[in-house]
Amino acid sequence: MAKQAVSSLSILLVVLFHCITTSAQPAAAPTKPADSPALPANPPAKPASPPAPQPALPPVQPAAKAPAPAQPALVPVQTGATDVTKILGKAHGYSVFVRLLKSTGVAKQLFGQLNNSNNGFTIFAPTDSAFSNLKAGTINSLSDLQKTQLLQFHILNTVVTLSNFQTLSNPVPTEAGDASAFPMNITTAGNQVNISTGLVNATLGNTVYSDNQLVIYQVTKVLLPLDVFSPKPKKAAAAAAAAAALAPVVAPTSSKPKPTKEDAPVSPSAAAKVDAAAAVSLTRHGMLESIGVAMVAFFVIKRT
Repeated sequence: MAKQAVSSLSILLVVLFHCITTSAQPAAAPTKPADSPALPANPPAKPASPPAPQPALPPVQPAAKAPAPAQPALVPVQTGATDVTKILGKAHGYSVFVRLLKSTGVAKQLFGQLNNSNNGFTIFAPTDSAFSNLKAGTINSLSDLQKTQLLQFHILNTVVTLSNFQTLSNPVPTEAGDASAFPMNITTAGNQVNISTGLVNATLGNTVYSDNQLVIYQVTKVLLPLDVFSPKPKKAAAAAAAAAALAPVVAPTSSKPKPTKEDAPVSPSAAAKVDAAAAVSLTRHGMLESIGVAMVAFFVIKRT
């Protein structure tokens, strides 16, 4: 009886232990699918490593180009009378050139021809800084005629557009006069226009004003003509000779009268010669008188 009780207790303990163990285990994991997707034979290749960063290079500068052509007109075309001084006044920076145009009367001449004729002009207008770069006293030392010639040297008596400068023949005539006395040579290189006077080399600047009768260009140097600032010595000497030839000839005067032959002093030898000549003359005269008296006496005696 005791054995049966122990056996039953043992079975009960085993069942209890089994129940406790079973409840403590986690739920079973879900079953895997029958066939999992096949893996690729070779994994995809990794992308190539990026190239090492190169140092930034400075941008390549384009080749030097010829200067751009002059800018279009800065001053609008005049609707009324064309006045060079007003045009340059509106453009600003040309006060010295304007003052000289007025003081020499060149501005008045231009005004008359531009508004009363079909004549056209090209003007090279130096800026105020161009005049300030001259040696002190350069302009003030000129005579009125030379100032006029200086301004006229900046004026061509025809309209020359930018595209027509290459067609000019050197030396280019100006309003100053003879091209041999006031030479101006103009050359072009691409879009650049160069002006040479023999003393100054300048480059044409912007277009200040342009219409069918007048064009004004800026120049950054005063164009100095040779005949005004470096006259030829031969020409100056010829001018002086011509002026001397035109002057009245005046004979030199002296406060003392010129000595005559009678007033000239007589030397002792000359005086002796004069006395001897006089003695001979008297002797001959006396002999002639004697002969005459003898002949008269002869004729008188013969008649008696």
